[in-house]
Amino acid sequence: MNAVDGSEHYERTSDEPPPSLLTIILDTNPHAWALLSDTLPLSKAIANLLVFINAHLAFNYANKVAVVASHTQRAQWLYPSPPEPRKAAPDDAPPQNAGNGSDIEMGDGPSASQPSGKKKLTLHAPKSRDAAAANGTLPTTPPKPSSDDANKYRPFRLVEDAIMTNLRSVMTSTTETDISATTTTMMAGALTLALAYINRQSLDHTDSGNPGTSATSANTGINNDGSDPAHRQTLQSRILVLSVSGDLAYQYIPVMNCIFAAQRKRIPIDICKIAGDTVFLQQASDATRGIYMALEQPQGLLQYLMMGFLPDQTSRRYLVLPTQVNVDFRAACFCHKKVVDVGFVCSICLSIFCSPPEGAVCLTCGTHLQLGEYGGKPAVMPKKKKSRKIRIDGEGRTPTPGGTPGPS
Repeated sequence: MNAVDGSEHYERTSDEPPPSLLTIILDTNPHAWALLSDTLPLSKAIANLLVFINAHLAFNYANKVAVVASHTQRAQWLYPSPPEPRKAAPDDAPPQNAGNGSDIEMGDGPSASQPSGKKKLTLHAPKSRDAAAANGTLPTTPPKPSSDDANKYRPFRLVEDAIMTNLRSVMTSTTETDISATTTTMMAGALTLALAYINRQSLDHTDSGNPGTSATSANTGINNDGSDPAHRQTLQSRILVLSVSGDLAYQYIPVMNCIFAAQRKRIPIDICKIAGDTVFLQQASDATRGIYMALEQPQGLLQYLMMGFLPDQTSRRYLVLPTQVNVDFRAACFCHKKVVDVGFVCSICLSIFCSPPEGAVCLTCGTHLQLGEYGGKPAVMPKKKKSRKIRIDGEGRTPTPGGTPGPS
């Protein structure tokens, strides 16, 4: 066929850098940010974070970003905005006209001559602004444009508006009861949301980058667009955690499951520790080959973000990254949720206990634990005394060396 059409056939490869998906988990614990109000207020941290997000999006037009808030009682999306639940209309609601943007049913209602399961033709009319505002999907009053909107890059403005709007919603919906109930953050839920979103975006990117293949492309290993599947760009994903809370001992199991999932998917978890100290976030960064950085000067948050966490996986191959020398590999017990140095491990389910459970029965799988002679006093053997040999008449004694000989 090459001689017939006379065209050149070759494999096309792209020299552009692969797109990068940055998923940011922002710790919005009110207790922790109240302690940091004098050093780094939350408003200033958000402003620095927005500059960092804009820099990430400016590196490549195909880069993506997602932001999750790890709050006290829940984990919620800040960007992209979560979809609003649809309100189910009552069955006896009267049909509405096409002006309000609702669906128009073309056909008669169920009758004796027409079965109730018969399908109807439905026309989707465009929604008007007044009807959308009445339904709650649009604000009743349009937002007032500021003086900076004209000179701001539109993707930057969309991300900024969505993050600020959703963050205000999270803070205003938090009650005093929620704050007093717990002083920790829902980090395990935020990591789960981030991993699920990364997995979905990776699948969508694979489907969009690999169009339909024919029998010829399946045999030759070349897609219909002439590209080689082996050289197809993959979506590089990573997670950045901005943490201000303390230890997460009671979330040990879900956090470790998220770490193992990220390790299997080769998703690095970067930790920017603004305040507090956590054992499991250090393990997450070490297991996934991410970057762990505890800020000595939280006022310079933007500089830490730009210099330490902005490069993606491709750029990190050519850079000297900050390393963590000492990693705390302690675990949390399953009985009291405490971080322990030495514990008891079930040989069946690998559950960890700070002390032997009651009845020597594993609290997780119910296996009877064999403790042996645990708790008994160890047997102390008396130390043997060495017998000295007595020499008679000085036999066998080592001669005493003389002094230093002088000049003759």
